[in-house]
Amino acid sequence: MKPAGPVRGRLNFFKVGFALLAGAYGLLCALSPSTHRFLDGVDLVFHEAGHVFFAVLGEFIGVLGGSLMQVLVPAVAAGALLSQRQPYSACVVLIWLGQSLFNVSVYVRDARQQVLPLLGGEGTIHDWGFLLGRLGLLRWDGVLANAVYLLGLAAVLAGILGGLYFSREEDADA
Repeated sequence: MKPAGPVRGRLNFFKVGFALLAGAYGLLCALSPSTHRFLDGVDLVFHEAGHVFFAVLGEFIGVLGGSLMQVLVPAVAAGALLSQRQPYSACVVLIWLGQSLFNVSVYVRDARQQVLPLLGGEGTIHDWGFLLGRLGLLRWDGVLANAVYLLGLAAVLAGILGGLYFSREEDADA
């Protein structure tokens, strides 16, 4: 009797290696989320573009739009890859999503202290200080930052495990 779907055959060691390398990067980001790394620059571009893109929806959404866009870009990319039946690639992009969430968690945690250097310099609005202040949630910045961090950790771990699982080549003959 033939299996109902494609069978996963032998491992693609290139994919395993890349999933482990990307996973190691994601875990390194998890261990020290406030340390600046390569993808932080990529995140920053999408973050700043998000402010511009979402500004048409009002001040609050425009400010939220920075962090929102920074997380939406890798999330949408992962979803697009899944819709194109590229689950391995989607899993690798989940690691980027997790890294981006770690980055946002650092920003949320800084809402009350506001010691992070901001791109616009002194006098620039601190996104999360503004957002949580408006919502009356400023004292919850640490709790919210932890929640964002845990979402990031879940994304990284899912990306690693999924990347390893989908490193097996589908056997079309089975």
